[in-house]
Amino acid sequence: ENVQALMQRPFQTEKLSSLIRTHAPLEYELAEYMRRHPHRVLEGQGRSYAAFSPRMFDMMDELGVAARHDVTILLSGETGCGKTSLARVIHDMSGRSAGRCLTVACGALPPNLIESELFGHVKGAFTGADGERQGKFAAAQDGTLLLDEIDVLPPDQQAKLLRIIETGEYEPVGSNDTRISTARLIAATNTDLEQLVREGKFRRDLYYRLNILSFRIPPLRERPHDVEYLALRFALQHSKALKVRIESIEPRFTAALTAYSWPGNVRELENVMRRAVLYCRDGVLRPCDLPSTIRGALEDEAFPASEIDWTPGGTLAEQLEAAERRILVETLRRNGYHRQDTARELGISRITLYHKMRKYGLFECMAETA
Repeated sequence: ENVQALMQRPFQTEKLSSLIRTHAPLEYELAEYMRRHPHRVLEGQGRSYAAFSPRMFDMMDELGVAARHDVTILLSGETGCGKTSLARVIHDMSGRSAGRCLTVACGALPPNLIESELFGHVKGAFTGADGERQGKFAAAQDGTLLLDEIDVLPPDQQAKLLRIIETGEYEPVGSNDTRISTARLIAATNTDLEQLVREGKFRRDLYYRLNILSFRIPPLRERPHDVEYLALRFALQHSKALKVRIESIEPRFTAALTAYSWPGNVRELENVMRRAVLYCRDGVLRPCDLPSTIRGALEDEAFPASEIDWTPGGTLAEQLEAAERRILVETLRRNGYHRQDTARELGISRITLYHKMRKYGLFECMAETA
């Protein structure tokens, strides 16, 4: 009712904005982030893919064009960087969006089952083939088929894939009847296919057919501008799914995310945000809601390596003090700066720990990061 009242003339923009910020804080922050930062968005039917790192802008523009044309696309990038999500958006943007979008995780299939999974088989084709089974190329019909980890395909399957790309023709396992696939193909890999070609592990002609329209998705550590956007999006998504109200995110929470290197890329970030939402107790996401490995990326700024690394030289007493300080810092970090847990691990009282932290100026270092 409040929103409807504010929509009446004269239009009260500031009050409406304040109301949205109060009742939908994450939606507001996400919209504000998109308004303040240059970005590119690929919009599908029900799905979208956004990029805020300038190095991805040209690639996003080119993908927008490629998505709307009926061509094979190769997506490469590290595991978890978003290839599957991007492939689904490409499908949604294409003229095939009304059809199915199927995924085959080639790396999860035993080599002797890959052909049957892709092309299907007839009854009696091999032991256990008690009936005819449709393969993924047939099941996709006029939709899109994503072949993930295409680099693991054995040489004979690479040859059959090349044939289906060039002619659309294939035969199910155990059959001599040639069938035609009308599905669009998107291939994905987390490996350098060109290097595999040089090593003789991937067909050169297949690589050239796939490499006509190829796009490399940079790892998340090379896309720092995307981290905050994705964190907001995942916080919103999982707060709704877990029915946990999130009202705000502390700046140091975001700083910890951007300081981390994300070896697991977007998939790891989503898992971290789901965990953080789950552990959030008062509606505010704080660094304490993050795993210690990610908090450590931020805490490194409070205790630079130059301050805690032991350097030879000085008297015995000075070197012992340097070693003691280093042990205190490392143990505090490991225990998330909980003094009781730190004291318990070190086998000393909290009072002793307090005096040692005061002696080595650790309270001042912690205050700078608060």
